[in-house]
Amino acid sequence: MARWVQPTGAEALLARRDGIRRTYAEAFAGPPWHEDPELADGYVHRLAKDAARPGFRAALALDGVPEEPDADSVVGFATAWTTASPFPSARGYAAVASVLGPERTAAWLVGALEVDELALSPHARGTGLAAALLESVTASAPEGRCWLLTSADAEPAVRLYRRLGWRRVPGPAEGPDIAVFLGPGHPALRDPALRADA
Repeated sequence: MARWVQPTGAEALLARRDGIRRTYAEAFAGPPWHEDPELADGYVHRLAKDAARPGFRAALALDGVPEEPDADSVVGFATAWTTASPFPSARGYAAVASVLGPERTAAWLVGALEVDELALSPHARGTGLAAALLESVTASAPEGRCWLLTSADAEPAVRLYRRLGWRRVPGPAEGPDIAVFLGPGHPALRDPALRADA
């Protein structure tokens, strides 16, 4: 048995929706998320709409026989797309804008590649697959401009992003318990205040 990461298009991704549903449920069942497994159904439903977004890209982490992968072989996935203009306000976007402020949000995030989900089954963690998934969906980010949002309490994820050179954007002392990260090649990281990582 082998484990590997492969970029995938929307159609091939959606063909593995059962494996994605299972992986999502497993990945977000524990802390800090504690999501009900039924939320995975909502994610898969949303994924069909997200796959039509401009700049959409995805990657799958698979476990099994490379010549015969099936839906059960999905152990992880990542999705990303181009952040819309004007900056959206649904879902977690309002919290992101409150951390960055309107000027930095527009300059740093609009038109950048936004990593929406990075999920890995617990039994596949510590194998390098998460890093490979993230690299797969961000490698061709225009001018290195990529970003993501996570919970500040998601310690393993936060450690992973820092280890890979992503930098957390400092936010207000009081505010949402979120962490906004800029990818290692993001031009905003030329600012010395961001190099230190908050």
